[in-house]
Amino acid sequence: MIGSLEAEVVVALREVGEGPARDVREQLAAAGIQVAYTTVATILTRLHEKGIVRRRREKCQGGERFVYRPVDFERRYLRNLLRGVVTMFGPAGVVHLNEELAKIQPAEARELRRRLKI
Repeated sequence: MIGSLEAEVVVALREVGEGPARDVREQLAAAGIQVAYTTVATILTRLHEKGIVRRRREKCQGGERFVYRPVDFERRYLRNLLRGVVTMFGPAGVVHLNEELAKIQPAEARELRRRLKI
């Protein structure tokens, strides 16, 4: 699992697409989230260790830096979640989940489908 600030960093990185910690911090600031550069760099390192973001080294003025990009983990996470629902609750759990999904707004459903690429 990831914490709330880690989730905000992932969202900011998705907006950036690919970039160093500085760009992610700037995106967070644009969203009204004030956090130190060192905190963003630490969180990105932890997210990399968890397999949620990928990184590569890049030469820059003064040395090297990491450039991060998000991993499409949502689909994998939701598949595992659905398997867990089936395992724990059986067919009744699947029916209940389907009923709850039917209650979401059309815009939310479109966004969910877009994110899951379905």
